[in-house]
Amino acid sequence: MRIHLRAREPLAGLLLLLCAACVAVISTQAIDGGLALTMRAGRDHAFLLSWLVLGTLTGAVLLGLRRGQLRAGLLLVLGLASALYLCASPLVLLVGGGAEEERRSPAPGRDDRVLVVEDGSIMIEPIRYVWVHQGAWPLERRWAVARFNGDTGEQELRDVRWSGPRVIRMTTADGTVHQVVISPDGRPERRINLG
Repeated sequence: MRIHLRAREPLAGLLLLLCAACVAVISTQAIDGGLALTMRAGRDHAFLLSWLVLGTLTGAVLLGLRRGQLRAGLLLVLGLASALYLCASPLVLLVGGGAEEERRSPAPGRDDRVLVVEDGSIMIEPIRYVWVHQGAWPLERRWAVARFNGDTGEQELRDVRWSGPRVIRMTTADGTVHQVVISPDGRPERRINLG
């Protein structure tokens, strides 16, 4: 099926927009205070989104090119990139295992602020993440509060709870207590990184 010449450019532009949207969703994992919805989608579906980026970019470039030789060269380059991606993907999944939500508890007296605890891993080390979510879906924002390494006894997170509507109290295996105050907009005033 041949696509009419006038329809090629708008379709290529649409594919580039879809590609940019997928890249934006994947990259929101690194933005503290970003939308929780896109952060979860980027984390939980990074593999699928990466394939969408590759597919939409390939489609956009192929629609934008008009000469057969350029298409053949591009297909070769994209084929090699795809092969490298396929080889690297299992390693990425092994190294950066996803995190699963373990617990969610609202702040005392507030229904717009939630404490979220997730279990994950980096290589073989178990990691526990503590997040605070502020707002209502779909505009709920997410901030990192703490990260604990479960492989090291004294740094293992044993208890996490609200000790007030603005204070999160975390206790490690050795009895050390860490408290983080949450600002009115939901942002933690400091982060704990023991992992």
